[in-house]
Amino acid sequence: MPRRRLEPGTPADWLARARGNLLLARQPKPEGAFWEDLCFQAQQAAEKALKAVLIHRGIAFHKIHSIEVLLDIMPSDLTVNEKLRAAAMLTDYAVACRYPGEYPPVTEQEYKHSLRLAERVVDWAEKTLTAG
Repeated sequence: MPRRRLEPGTPADWLARARGNLLLARQPKPEGAFWEDLCFQAQQAAEKALKAVLIHRGIAFHKIHSIEVLLDIMPSDLTVNEKLRAAAMLTDYAVACRYPGEYPPVTEQEYKHSLRLAERVVDWAEKTLTAG
């Protein structure tokens, strides 16, 4: 049965995409793949979840990948605590680590930490959207 199509660009659509990236990030790393690739999916999940909240609140944002900037422009009535702010480190996976470069390889432990951060952001976004 085909998946029901969400209205493109809506908060629900962005959140569905965030959940999809999170599902990909949770997959076992195939032989020959890099932890960086799974971390990129985790970063994408967090980024899209935050953008879902911003869209829901009618807040415009530039086409950016910075988790920190997205958190900074959240409305002041939303609680953006330090645990959520820790996800700002995921931004490196959207930019620097996405391509071959001069950086140390990401470890499995770093990947697991990144996944937990992304899960925290997606959970927060889901709760925020459900609360109104």
